Formats: sequence, structure tokens, C-alpha cells
Amino acid sequence: MAALVALGVGACTTGTPVERAPSPSVALSATASPTTATPTAAPTPLVVPVETRPPGGPVTLVPDADPETTAMAASRALYVHAPTVVLAPVNDVAAQLTGASAAVGLGVPLLLTGGTVVGADVAVELDRLGADVVLAVGSAVVPAGVAAVQQAVGDIPGAAAIASGAAAQVVEPGLEVAAVVGLARPAVATLVVQGQDVAAAPAITPTPQDMSLWLPSEPTGAPRPPRPPAPPVVPAFSPAATPSGTLVLTDGAPTHLAALATARAAGVPVQVVPGGDPRLFATAVDALGVVRPTAVLALGSVFGTPELLAARVAAAATGVQLPGGGQLVFPTAPGVPGKRYVALYGSPGTPGLGVLGEQDDAATVARAEATAAEYRPLTTDTVVPTLEIIATVASAGPGSDGNYSAERPPAELRPLIDAAGAAGMTVLLDLQPGRTDFLTQAQQYAELLALPHVGLALDPEWRLAPDQVHLRQIGSVGIDEINATAAWLADFTRARALPQKMLVLHEFAPRMIVDRERLGLSRDELAVVLHVDGQGGQPAKAGTWARLQEGAPAGVRWGWKNFYDEDSPMLDPIQTMAVQPIPDLVTYQ
Repeated sequence: MAALVALGVGACTTGTPVERAPSPSVALSATASPTTATPTAAPTPLVVPVETRPPGGPVTLVPDADPETTAMAASRALYVHAPTVVLAPVNDVAAQLTGASAAVGLGVPLLLTGGTVVGADVAVELDRLGADVVLAVGSAVVPAGVAAVQQAVGDIPGAAAIASGAAAQVVEPGLEVAAVVGLARPAVATLVVQGQDVAAAPAITPTPQDMSLWLPSEPTGAPRPPRPPAPPVVPAFSPAATPSGTLVLTDGAPTHLAALATARAAGVPVQVVPGGDPRLFATAVDALGVVRPTAVLALGSVFGTPELLAARVAAAATGVQLPGGGQLVFPTAPGVPGKRYVALYGSPGTPGLGVLGEQDDAATVARAEATAAEYRPLTTDTVVPTLEIIATVASAGPGSDGNYSAERPPAELRPLIDAAGAAGMTVLLDLQPGRTDFLTQAQQYAELLALPHVGLALDPEWRLAPDQVHLRQIGSVGIDEINATAAWLADFTRARALPQKMLVLHEFAPRMIVDRERLGLSRDELAVVLHVDGQGGQPAKAGTWARLQEGAPAGVRWGWKNFYDEDSPMLDPIQTMAVQPIPDLVTYQ
């Protein structure tokens, strides 16, 4: 702490006068009475604890605001008491970087002055924190009546002394937030902007005459002049414990810099999430899986509502990754590869229903990988091998339950599903419900849908009316049944904090999904794919592809099916990737 006194002293700068009773600072140097002949012992410095806290509630959202307001919000959310606060000017990034180093080194908040926050606002927060002295960086405006220790911008000796002697770190333009997020005790680097002149701390070396003013009077002779007031110093205090289970989220906006310094000063980990969805990035999912936060402070409206963010954080905090990384089926963000899926279709042990059933489980997994591998040189997206397993098979007879659908037991499908998951593959359970409904059958496979890598496919061709029979009539379904099934799957996914699930809707004619324009796409837990199942000659298939895109709800993804036997000819991978729009899911039957 002695190095702090050497940072520089003097009268603090003032802004708008604020009625605030000055608080005596706790000097770290010896004092003596100017009127007694015997030197007094140095007082024992008062050690004042810093007290932090987690934000109130599982998720606390700080709406979009200016930098100084955001910094104030972070201080209020994370700190109960701090005997010292660092101040920096809002319009000086270099000063804020110096202030960030000082704040993290000391373990106290960083507030900004200027802009929309007036001196009265800062004074109120200082009073709440019980701060006796501020460390004012550069031209930071200090409220009237507040003791201040001055620090020059880029003050290496001073800031490094606060930061346990760590060296300077030059921060390139655009990387200021990343540099602040990386600050951590005990070796806190002094952050300086590129090209900045690093100032030396002005040493305080009193002259003999000055020193005499600090000594008691001689036993004999005229008394010494009264001692001048001691310069303000940063008081001694004990560091705070890091709020357990707390995490701060930011999209990396430069306006969050001071708030993030306050978070790091409190020891709280920070996760940068461009776009606001922590499920998007594999690194974010890994990080949240380690922290498993119970209290989240999110900076910026990009994170959505508290309810939405709480659900996303709960899923990400499981640390579970979908095949291809992250927890989104189709990630879309700068610098994040998209995903495309290449699937084998059929039912295990039943060759007549598709290529998936033409070999045993191990060979099926190997074939799916080999099929997907042909697409990887054709795209920069991640290509995920996929199995679409027919779980309920349309049957010619009514069966014991009269629904014209043979439901395969979940335990019978589990070995292949587990093998696919172990190989990093996605699985889709395809339902051909006959005279029952999609929701009833989907619920029968809840134990399989509880697996993170398993999604759902609905095949309206095989959804019969009460008087219909397969192959005599082509089935269809109303949109309300589709939406009800989707809502159940979304609720199921959220309740279990699962990653996002793919929901595939098969069709080859517009009438197969009645009122398709009312398809619900608002649920964040689902990614919906309209899968075009046309077969035959390529001109006919292209016509079906174009026709089904007419009037389709905005935001759906598209699937294309290649038939080995029925297409004439079947497209190869290069030709398939030339289809426009490029299919997000390609299925082989």
C-alpha cells in the first residue's frame, strides 16, 4: 500500500458541488501531534472489508445503456461495500484501461464520470458503498467533498504496484474488452493503448523544510508551525470473497468495459457471447458447464427477456454439446461455422424401409459417416452425420390397437441410438402414426427424446383419418396437431434443460399439412425443417421443391431426399449442393 501513496496526491478535481460530508481517510503513515514534545506511536490502520454479493435472482438483465450507467449497474449488482472506488472519465479509453487494471488489482468497482452520470449520481453510489477515498485516473471528475488520490493514465509504477508488480500490456484497437476480461489477481497487467506514452509515477519526495512540518515540535524553543493536512491515501482493506455461482455475460460491446472491470475486480468470471445466446458457442457451453451459475448478470438487451435467458443459461450450464458443437441445430453468427446434416433413412433390421436397415448397427453408423464425408469438401459448414429412424411404422393392418401403426419399443431402438451418439451423430425419430395422432406417439418416446442428440420427425403422409387406410389414401394433418406436438416437444426440452432439438416435417404436396402458413416457429427450443420428399425424375422433383417453398413460413429450414431406387437419376453430392436454396438436411432412402 505504500506504493499507493506514491501515486500522486493533491486536491481532487471537482464537478457539480454535491452535499457530502467528507470522510476521514485512513492514513498508512505515522502521524504525530504538532503540540506535544514526545512523538506519538503510529496508529494501527483500520482494515475495512470489501463486501461483494451475487446479483439478485437467477438472472439480472441490464438494458442497453450508456457506459457510465452500465458501470453503475454492475457496481450496484455486485458490491455491498468498498472503502475505495476507482474513477475514470467516460470519454477516455486509455484512462479506463488504466482504471480497470487498478480496480481489478484492488478488488473494487470502476465507475465512470462525465456523460449522463453527474457528480451527484457518483456521490450517491460512493455513499452506498461507504467509499472514503477514490482513485481518480486522468481527468476523472471527483464529486465535491470526496477525498481523491490522483493517478496518471498509463501510470506503470503506480498501477503496477497496485497490481502486484505485473508489467504493462499493450492493447490493440478493438481488443479492449478482451483485455479487461482477461485481468485477474494477483498479477494484474497494466493495460495501455497502442502507441500510448507510459507516464512515470511522480515521486513524492518532501524537501527538508517540508519534512520538518511533519515532525513534532522541539522540546525547547518556538513551536513548529501547525502540520498541514495529511494527503489522502487509499485505506487498507481486506479483499472480498468472490460471489459464488455468479457469472457475467456480455456481447462484447465496448460500452461494457468499465462494468466488466468491476466484475473481474469482484472475481466474477465473464463470458463474451456475441449475439446473446450462450448456446451458440461450444466455448461458452464449456465455460458455463464449469461455472454452473446460479446467478447471472447479463449486460445488454441482446440477451432477451430474463425468462428466455434463464432457459438458455440452464441448457448451456449442463455443458452438453450437440453433434458438431454448441447447442444450436443451425448456428448463425459471424465466425461460427454453420451446420448441415446428411442422413440415412429407414428402420433397423428392415431393409425394405430404407438404407438405414440394410446392415447391422455398427455398419449403419459407418455408412452414415461415409455418406456425410462426401459433403465435407463441398461446404465450409460442419457436416453432421445423421440417422432418421422410423420408430412407428405405417402398417397395412389395424394391429391390436387399431391405429394402423406399429410402434417399435424404445429399448429396441436404443442400441443404435447410443452408437450414433457415441459417434457424434444426430438421430431423428420418425413417426408414421396411422389413425392415432403425432402427439400421442411422440410422448411414447419421451425417454429417447430426453437424449440430447435425438430430435423428432413427423410424416403426415402416414397420418390417416378414421376411415382411411395406408396406400389407398395419402394422409394429411392439420396445423393445430403439428403445433401442439411442437409445443409439447419445446416444453419437454426446456423443462429438462436440453440443447435445441430439430423438428422435421415431411411433405411432398401442399395439402399434406393443412394451413401450413400458421406453423408456429416462435419456440426457441426447436429448429424446424420442412423436408421435401418428392421422388422420380429430376424435373418433377425440382418442381415439387419450388412449389412447396411457395408461401412457406419465414425462418424454416429445408430438407431434400435422394432416393437410391426411385430417383432417375439420383443426384450426386455436388449436384445436391447445387439445389437452391442449398438443403440444410439431405436424407438418403
